[in-house]
Amino acid sequence: MLQALRILLKKPPVIVGIVTALMFQVIFSVIWMTAYSGVNDRTTELTVAIVNEDGEMSQGIADSLTKTLPFHTVSDLSSAEALDQLNHHQVHMVLNIPAGFNELLQTAGSTAEIKYTINEANPVTIKSMMQGVSQSVTNTINKQATAQGVQTVLTAAGASADQAADAAANLATRVEGTTTSINPVNGMNNQMVPMMMVLASYVGAMIMGMNLQTAMGMLSATHSRLTLFGARIVINIASALVVSLLGSSLIVALGGQIAQGFIAFWLFQALFLCTFMFFSQFFLICFGPAGSLFNIISLSLQLVSSGAMVPRELLNGFYSGIGQYLPATYAVQGILSVQLGGPGVQSAAGSVAIVLVIAVALSLVVTLLKKRRMPAGAPSPAQVNS
Repeated sequence: MLQALRILLKKPPVIVGIVTALMFQVIFSVIWMTAYSGVNDRTTELTVAIVNEDGEMSQGIADSLTKTLPFHTVSDLSSAEALDQLNHHQVHMVLNIPAGFNELLQTAGSTAEIKYTINEANPVTIKSMMQGVSQSVTNTINKQATAQGVQTVLTAAGASADQAADAAANLATRVEGTTTSINPVNGMNNQMVPMMMVLASYVGAMIMGMNLQTAMGMLSATHSRLTLFGARIVINIASALVVSLLGSSLIVALGGQIAQGFIAFWLFQALFLCTFMFFSQFFLICFGPAGSLFNIISLSLQLVSSGAMVPRELLNGFYSGIGQYLPATYAVQGILSVQLGGPGVQSAAGSVAIVLVIAVALSLVVTLLKKRRMPAGAPSPAQVNS
């Protein structure tokens, strides 16, 4: 066994396998730890729209929320404008103070309602964060509004200011919060579909690319580079259509949501899967087996910067910026739209298509520029002509 072990440890495939396993640990640890560092300190990058439909009567509450909420706030939008921006992911929650809110607070036995609207077609972090904020805001407004309203009533009835303040502090809830959702998600399994599809598609594309590159090398002595590149295009497109058809069908069969229809869901997956194939194969065409290292880096970068798990707004400038040039970012945006609903899939598909065209063009250029490698033992052109 020791002799077999010594022989195996000298074999290049074994050495490459061990180095690859080590690099996965190094690359993922470095990228993920640096990408998610300080995420909780960047909540000011998220936006909450405050819509005050109660006018001057509740302006003080709206101003107080603008100052105290740990987010960027906008307060100059109508209800319709705020909801439209929410649907387009330009704001992350709409906080609505309805007309008559302050009047209800002044009416004995009545309960005022504050409304929250969130868009569930977002990373799960957004939903949980905004739900927590809505509860906190409701409690704060309830405490302030109840105390102020009842203190005014008791003071008007002749009680001293101290007695009124004590009575107000012990009163029951006067404000309730109601949260509604647009593009609702049916279960955690559907919330994780974007992350799963990006991970499965890119890893599958990486492995397929390595095997395809090996096969291309076997045929390099008997077929021209253009012929092999044309075959690569056909194989990638056909594989993307077939593989995505299976993947989309399984997701639907297992209870997945498809708000914009199965055909759109399937074709969009085929588009970004084909893009992943050419994108990952570009590194293999450029660097050969060493291109796998670049694919590991690319995989890790895309998982953290795509917005599948953590909103891109919460990432630091480096990872948020680099995500704009990686296809997974637009794949996630499109999946959220075509799966859960809302606009944006056309824009995302266009961005993915641009990356696809660039990857194909660069791969073709590198293929044409690289020197043709002769297999071991093959005669050189000089020997053939002599």
